[in-house]
Amino acid sequence: MKFIIKKPTSSNRTIRMPDDLIETLGTLANEQGISFNQLVIQCCEFALEHLQDSDKK
Repeated sequence: MKFIIKKPTSSNRTIRMPDDLIETLGTLANEQGISFNQLVIQCCEFALEHLQDSDKK
């Protein structure tokens, strides 16, 4: 068996958010010790997973 290093791909996209949402997410990211970007990714993934769950019902 061969060890293969995988590098996830990513792309840049500019999005607009309300200032208060950016501030709230930034504060939460700092409190949790993660990047703003990583928090936004996790929030989006969570929302999509749960959206799919609700569509199955």
